[in-house]
Amino acid sequence: MPSNTLGVTRALAPVADRYVFMSTLSVYQGWPVKPLSERSEVLYCPPDAGPDYGTDTEDGPTRYGYQKAGCEAAAVASFGADRTTILRPGVVLGPREYVGRLPWWLRRVAAGGEVLAPGSPARTIQPVDVRDLAAFTLRTISDQSSGAFNVCAPRGSATFGELLAHCADSTHTDASFTWVPDGFLLGQGVRQWSELPLWRTFDGVWNVDTTAAQAAGLRTRPLEQTVRDTWRWLVDSGDIGSHDRAAEIGISPEKEAEVLAAWRRSGERSS
Repeated sequence: MPSNTLGVTRALAPVADRYVFMSTLSVYQGWPVKPLSERSEVLYCPPDAGPDYGTDTEDGPTRYGYQKAGCEAAAVASFGADRTTILRPGVVLGPREYVGRLPWWLRRVAAGGEVLAPGSPARTIQPVDVRDLAAFTLRTISDQSSGAFNVCAPRGSATFGELLAHCADSTHTDASFTWVPDGFLLGQGVRQWSELPLWRTFDGVWNVDTTAAQAAGLRTRPLEQTVRDTWRWLVDSGDIGSHDRAAEIGISPEKEAEVLAAWRRSGERSS
């Protein structure tokens, strides 16, 4: 929380050259609805705020975002803008992902059969590999890069269709994908972001300007490599779904079948 960060940064400021804070895109007032750049408005939270500061709103700012914004303010208050680096990653994927978004898709595709795919395969996405985020973090330290950086893959670098195709290639499955429009999924009560991981309909989710990070040395690997290496980690480690947050991810087989059946019926009615 901000007050803890303020205490830590005040203690470190006299003896450390720089403070790097790992923040999040959730600090932006417009997340996830509006396209974002580092010039976008950030939520206000005082640097000495406690854990109860901020509120959760549907499809808007969250307490998590407010708290992270307060931690950013605490770091700057202690170290000053010239000695502070703020990294704002979006969705982070790759080996050892504990949230379970990409692991869920890999497991589901590996199981084969007809897979419910959300929206359009052409929807662009911007996840960043955790290894690229780590490398960029070290780069900002060595280069003494100050300021805030959105850390995502570049706009247009990958699509949702490519993500699922890479899952199929990595798992050597015979799965087939049935792409169902956003509106129909919402009408069926499918929860965005959780039941079908990485699927969210707002314009700002995958519309993040990363030119500042690219100019500062961020390099992102192809999504295919992230998917392949994550599957290899899952197979080698067997560490699948062990984290509490992973239990919240994924649509049940029963509901998936129900939605697919409803979609087929709707097609029959419209033909």
